[in-house]
Amino acid sequence: MKVNIKNIKGEDTGKSVELLDDIYAVEPSDHAIYLDVKQYLANQRQGTHKSKERAEIAGSTKKIKRQKGTGTARAGSMKSPIFRGGGRVFGPRPRDYGFKLNKKLKKLARKSALTYKAKDEKVTIVESFDIDTPKTKSFLNILSSLAVQQEKSLLVVDNVKTNVYLSSRNIANTKVVTVEKLNTYEIMSASHLIISEGAVEKIESMFNSKVTA
Repeated sequence: MKVNIKNIKGEDTGKSVELLDDIYAVEPSDHAIYLDVKQYLANQRQGTHKSKERAEIAGSTKKIKRQKGTGTARAGSMKSPIFRGGGRVFGPRPRDYGFKLNKKLKKLARKSALTYKAKDEKVTIVESFDIDTPKTKSFLNILSSLAVQQEKSLLVVDNVKTNVYLSSRNIANTKVVTVEKLNTYEIMSASHLIISEGAVEKIESMFNSKVTA
């Protein structure tokens, strides 16, 4: 699949790049995408929720009424969950929501996500670029030139570009990531992918590697 390479002004450079079919034209697996997105979202959860149970409530353990003869249920102390201010029954405890996925499945999920974007013609390849000074306006002009200013876009670069990142972080619905940070959730969440020329090669080498996570 050949895609023309554009510059940051949105003009064709006369160059093109071949997007490999075994990355951008695979048989997509919706279930692999689902599992990878589920893992990503699970890993974002802090899991620090906690409520006090009966043994953790501060207060007296004095028996509040006699055992028999009141006509009501017996009660040991005010810490009982049936009373206001008492402990919670089976309350939440700190836990890790993360779970393991095989590397091959995660690789298939990302390939499937890239395939969907390529199939919908939502992939734009641009020359490797940088911004001299961090300016939001400069980045907005780039998005406008590429005709994606109204879309939720994900810019994939081959290495950390500080000025590009600083120029984009105040723009809603726009995110800049390196190839190493590319994940299924953000690919599927974006309406349009903008990939730098250098990042295309890095993506190919990453998926061809036998140790890709």
